[in-house]
Amino acid sequence: MKRSMGILQFGYENVIKPYLFRKDAEDAHDFTFKLLKTISENSWMQKMMSTIISAPTNKILEQQLFGMTFAHPVGLAAGLDKNAVAVPVWASLGFGFLEVGTVTPVGQAGNDKPRLFRLPMDQALINRMGFNNAGSEAMLGRLQAFGKSSIPLAVNIGKNKSTPNEQALEDYMKCMSVLYDVADFFVVNISSPNTPNLRELQKSDELDQLLSGLCNHRKVLASTRGASVKPMLVKLAPDMTPEDLEVSIYTMRRHPVDGVIATNTTLSRDGLQDRHRGEMGGLSGKPLTMKSTEVIRSIYRMSEGKFPIIGVGGIFTADDAYAKIKAGASLVELYSGLIYHGPTLASSISHELIQKLQQDGFEHISQAIGVEG
Repeated sequence: MKRSMGILQFGYENVIKPYLFRKDAEDAHDFTFKLLKTISENSWMQKMMSTIISAPTNKILEQQLFGMTFAHPVGLAAGLDKNAVAVPVWASLGFGFLEVGTVTPVGQAGNDKPRLFRLPMDQALINRMGFNNAGSEAMLGRLQAFGKSSIPLAVNIGKNKSTPNEQALEDYMKCMSVLYDVADFFVVNISSPNTPNLRELQKSDELDQLLSGLCNHRKVLASTRGASVKPMLVKLAPDMTPEDLEVSIYTMRRHPVDGVIATNTTLSRDGLQDRHRGEMGGLSGKPLTMKSTEVIRSIYRMSEGKFPIIGVGGIFTADDAYAKIKAGASLVELYSGLIYHGPTLASSISHELIQKLQQDGFEHISQAIGVEG
């Protein structure tokens, strides 16, 4: 297995990545997803990938969270598989869970191109995509066609650009209604910097109204189906002041929200060197690593460790992931690191996490969560 993964990693670093990085960033993304879509429709190719890239099965990493089993803590962040076109592939690539979207009630084109930029000197990306997606009904059709995912699947929901914040709740409710039967849990995205005024929904009064409506709505949806209520998390920005973050966490904990994702992309440009550093949009990748970890640490302290956190932002190595876990994250997600380091990253990180936990004398990952919070 290690030999096969090594060959695949060598091929990515020396052949595939140089080819993709010569293309426009969004063109490379589209090319990659055509390939992933092909694999997602071919069970033999999925089995081959699973054989080469194996996910760990060690009980030291397994957790019960949100009423689900996570075999290991490394998942796929929202923003890559926006339209859920390659859902079966991610388990084959060694991911422990995945998040699709952001999806809006009605499909929309997003912002004008170019809108995605690589910053190789900084190991970062800047995007101003603007929730480009095919809409909730299209996603429903794809997820129904794929059937039940073999790993937990989150649907990240947002509002259409044309919808004013005063009517945002209706958009989130529509997405949840359409996709309720095919999602294992939901993520409420109120923190993208690329939809005008969206981050205003993180403020106390707006957030309180939004969460009250959504929590009531999911109870109704569950009741009509005679099923349990689906878990719901909220995704926050890394650019909030400590005071605003504390207010948001306090507001979330007043409602039956199941956890938080920290963090979305940042508007900061501190320390960047690449020629694309002045582009508008959200920054992800290495420059976000420490910033997102500190937000996780703050949330863990504010919630006294009683609010599950999914950590995302600049995870390129097992050390990055482990730092977020020790700061308070129960799970972590990859995005930019996958672009820079390729398809073996999730498997490599999760296997290395086993070694790190054992070296530190932990018998289970739960013992490491928040030890440096």
